[in-house]
Amino acid sequence: MSKAADTQVDALLSRLYQRNLHTIKLSLDVVAELLRELGNPQDAFLSIHIAGTNGKGSTSAILASILKAAGFRVGLYTSPHLRCFNERVQVDGEPIRNGDLLMAMEVVEQAAVRIRETGSRDVTFFEFTTALAFWWFRQCGIQVAVLETGMGGRLDATNVVTPIVSVITSIGLDHQAYLGDTLEEIAREKAGIIKLGRPVVCGQLPEAALNVVREAAHARAARLTVASEVCAVTRNSQTLEGQRLTIETASETIGRVTCPLLGRYQLINIAVAIATLQEFAAETSLPISEEAIREGLRHVVWPARLQILSRDPLILLDGAHNVEAMTNLRRTVEELSEGRPVGVLASFLADKNAVGCLRVLAPIARRCWLVPCDGARAMTQSALASAARQTEMDAEVTTLKPALDAARAWAQEQSGVVLIAGSFYLAGEVLAATAAD
Repeated sequence: MSKAADTQVDALLSRLYQRNLHTIKLSLDVVAELLRELGNPQDAFLSIHIAGTNGKGSTSAILASILKAAGFRVGLYTSPHLRCFNERVQVDGEPIRNGDLLMAMEVVEQAAVRIRETGSRDVTFFEFTTALAFWWFRQCGIQVAVLETGMGGRLDATNVVTPIVSVITSIGLDHQAYLGDTLEEIAREKAGIIKLGRPVVCGQLPEAALNVVREAAHARAARLTVASEVCAVTRNSQTLEGQRLTIETASETIGRVTCPLLGRYQLINIAVAIATLQEFAAETSLPISEEAIREGLRHVVWPARLQILSRDPLILLDGAHNVEAMTNLRRTVEELSEGRPVGVLASFLADKNAVGCLRVLAPIARRCWLVPCDGARAMTQSALASAARQTEMDAEVTTLKPALDAARAWAQEQSGVVLIAGSFYLAGEVLAATAAD
């Protein structure tokens, strides 16, 4: 693709980011109208629809990898991206290329203009992106799309699909301003992806949230499967190269399975993925072989989920940004650090519970560096300093490059481990900074 065309893509993306990027409009009417204008591309392929507070990205990546290994042409739609917008829309593991992105953006932009001329409000960033993904998937002739909700579920722009299987990975407190202040309220929003007569699979949910999901599934005559009741994933060992696992279901035992994703919580995500594929096979009569499961798990790639940036010293990168995810992350870091001192480099968006997350990390953090992310949603340096004071952490508030340099030097001197976490925006900036080094 020419440099001029790359510049054109950059200009269109810049315009796209201005589409109410920081304004969330929870409604399906406009995205449904936009998709009708595009010929309802979401009806051209099978879909698996995934919601959840934590784990939905990893579960989506696992599902897409196994389905690809099983011989399907697979679309994967996730958010947010880390370094490049193209990451959000993938076919068979490959992000959409700039030339194709340019074509797709122009098509969706024209459709957005047409519906605005009929009196509809302007299309938001996420509505536009969702329609773009669906249109491109149809163009590519994919057979199955794995679709991650952006937030919530009931009114999320992705909830225009009628999936083969719906999935709710977990439910915790996050995005309370939009989804509600209690687990029950948040569960009700996420259970909004359950469709009439279509099965739903869930991970480990708090009892209060599970009761809400059960009620929603019953009301829609949707068969509910709790993944842990039909699939057991046992860790045999874990090294920095990944985990060795045994998977057991009612019909088979699969041993000597390897997965590069680290952390005990990934066992839950794998169980959810396997249970989902069982439902997918039952609904479509398209079985997923044991070899496809092995191959898909062996080759799954999902950046910024306990990603190893460096081994000497050990530097780990994770996008955990709420208390539940941070608690799971801390347990894994304690395992991987093997008694070595841990330094934490963190950043948070302004609407996140930075105090709660830092309280989780405080017991393992020998040193701490806090940095603001780029962008209007970022927590300021003064707010980061206040959060550190509330948790009685001795934290240095600085900017990213000095923090990375200081953390690396400290880890080398102390034979320590550095954990970078708190925001996917931070993760993207760190990946860009380390790639430039």
